[in-house]
Amino acid sequence: MPRTDRFLDIRRDPHSDELLARGGDSEAHSVLQRAGFIAVVRVHETYHRAPTGLTGLTEEDESRLATDAVARLRVAGYHVDCEEDFDTGSRRASYLPLSSSVAHIAERIREATTTEEAADALIELTAAHDGILAALDEVLTATADFHDGLGQAADPYIARRLRYLADEHLRVIRTDLADTRNTLADRHAPHPCRSTCSGEVPATERERSAVCACPPPPRTLPAPPPPVAAGLRR
Repeated sequence: MPRTDRFLDIRRDPHSDELLARGGDSEAHSVLQRAGFIAVVRVHETYHRAPTGLTGLTEEDESRLATDAVARLRVAGYHVDCEEDFDTGSRRASYLPLSSSVAHIAERIREATTTEEAADALIELTAAHDGILAALDEVLTATADFHDGLGQAADPYIARRLRYLADEHLRVIRTDLADTRNTLADRHAPHPCRSTCSGEVPATERERSAVCACPPPPRTLPAPPPPVAAGLRR
């Protein structure tokens, strides 16, 4: 049965004439945002619309936005139901986003069998000068600096809010995660639930026909049947 979150609909709303994209999962939402759409989060759904407030944004510009989104989504393997003009048959080249390297760190931690391996993966996040969290601090600060002279009444507040996030919340994350990494690096211990089996039989094993020396996995007892309701007994 096909997954419904692999299907999207991109077309103009018949009532408002807004260009809207509906459906899809979080990956599809990322594709739409990279194509230029703006996410609208509601209680029961998240959909995407074209940017507002752009001087000179014409219906032709919106059509190019939709055409680009359809091409990106089709490359990513999504099924897109759209207006005929939006489906040109072109396919955008697909590249791994920068976030994929961060996701690889999570995969390294999931596969780690020792505290050293986990600590080695975390150092990419926590390194004081060139770690990912240090770079994120720079991004928040640069965005705050950008808002300082932008000109609207809310911009100074946004700048202060971004600096607060960097100075307070991000600093706590950096400090705690760095402490966690250092603690793991000092432990020098294998993970008890992630030991690897080489399949080799030790020389001291008397039964040389044994496949490996690992203890058998714990026996899982079957779940007991649900109790019979009193009204069903005779």
